[in-house]
Order: sequence, then C-alpha cells, then structure tokens
Amino acid sequence: MPVTKEQVNQLIASDKVVIFSKTRCPYCKMAKQVFDDLHEKYTAIELDEREDGDEIQDILGEITSARTVPRVFLKGICLGGGTDVKKLYDNGELQQRL
Repeated sequence: MPVTKEQVNQLIASDKVVIFSKTRCPYCKMAKQVFDDLHEKYTAIELDEREDGDEIQDILGEITSARTVPRVFLKGICLGGGTDVKKLYDNGELQQRL
C-alpha cells in the first residue's frame, strides 16, 4: 500500500525533532551529530531500511521542494539538510529554536 502525504505528515509530527535519513549518508550523520552534541532526542527515519523509503522521499520532495536527505524537521518545520542544521547550530540559532 502506497504511503500518503498524511502519513508522512504524521511521521513529521511524531516528535519534536524528526530526521529523514539514510544510514550511510555523511550529511545525515552530520545532522544527527548536531542533535547528539546538544543531547536533544530525535526520531531518525532511515529511508534506506524501509520498503516505502523512495515513496516517502518523493513526498518529502513535494512538501519541502527537495528530495535530498537528510530532511530535518523541528516542531514540524523543515530546517533543511545536514549543512543547514550545522550552520544553525554553529551560529546558535538552533539552540534558541529548541
């Protein structure tokens, strides 16, 4: 059964920080490391370990205008990818948003 946009939105809403990721992606690791360094709990959804990963990635592309991983969401808002999250962390903005 195909994944719906509503199901993806439910995944996004399931935690304060949700990271759509792939296990071997260096940018995904970078994004997770930022939250690990902040001791901030997150939900990682590893798309390469799911049969519906490509479908989820397509829907994320519709929602965020980018199909690339990671797609990092904070309180339901897409922060972007790994370098975006790292930049927000480095300038202190991410800590303020948390």
